[in-house]
Amino acid sequence: MESRRKFLATIVSVSVPAGILTLMPSAQVRATRRQNPQQPKDDDSNQPKLDPKLILEANQKEIRKKVERLYGLASELKAEVEKTDATHVLSVAMLRKTDEIEKLAREIRSRAKG
Repeated sequence: MESRRKFLATIVSVSVPAGILTLMPSAQVRATRRQNPQQPKDDDSNQPKLDPKLILEANQKEIRKKVERLYGLASELKAEVEKTDATHVLSVAMLRKTDEIEKLAREIRSRAKG
């Protein structure tokens, strides 16, 4: 029983400092990265300024195009649901179409938020 305690004490006394020493360099590297961010500064003087009005107009056109696509997909899904008996069969094509509609709706939402 005493030899087991000595063995465990030896293992703990050797492994704990070794583990601490292994973690120390990585902690120091992380600390220096946070303190000294070496990110290049953007030089905005050389880049042309974009007109916000043009950006908003392009965004509006994209939203309208996606809404038209969403309307078409929803109409197709409605027609497909009306011609199939969904109580017995739920087609994979219908599920794919609903996923596509959901994805497109999220894109429209994120573009509308800006």
